[in-house]
Amino acid sequence: MSEQSTQNFSIARVYTKDLSLESPKAPKIFEQQWNPKLGLEVDVTNEAISDTLHEVILKLSVTVKTDDDTAFLIEIQQAGVFVIDGFDDDTVEHILGSMCPNILFPYARETIDSLAVKATFPAPMLAPINFDALLEQRKQQ
Repeated sequence: MSEQSTQNFSIARVYTKDLSLESPKAPKIFEQQWNPKLGLEVDVTNEAISDTLHEVILKLSVTVKTDDDTAFLIEIQQAGVFVIDGFDDDTVEHILGSMCPNILFPYARETIDSLAVKATFPAPMLAPINFDALLEQRKQQ
């Protein structure tokens, strides 16, 4: 009889690890003509908690400027703990670098939109991110 390996991938927990909002030009920024330009920085890190548990952190930094003035800056670290067991190293790398950030992104996007609206700005409505392409870029570097 051949020994079969059981594979397990699941979400143990999703949480906001860090969150900040800055609006350095408020309240004067509200008097300006709204001409938004969005900047986005993305980073993904991970750390093994145990043999089967991994924390993945999706870091997003959203800067919205109108003309040359920063209207607001939101930084979030959206994190998750994932159970990953029974996969080869290449598959684990793909899960941590692409699948997990894809799971975390909608949570981060909703938090960013909500926080912007609470600061009386329009929601940035971030477009989806191709985490497969980002993972390949990191491998190339």
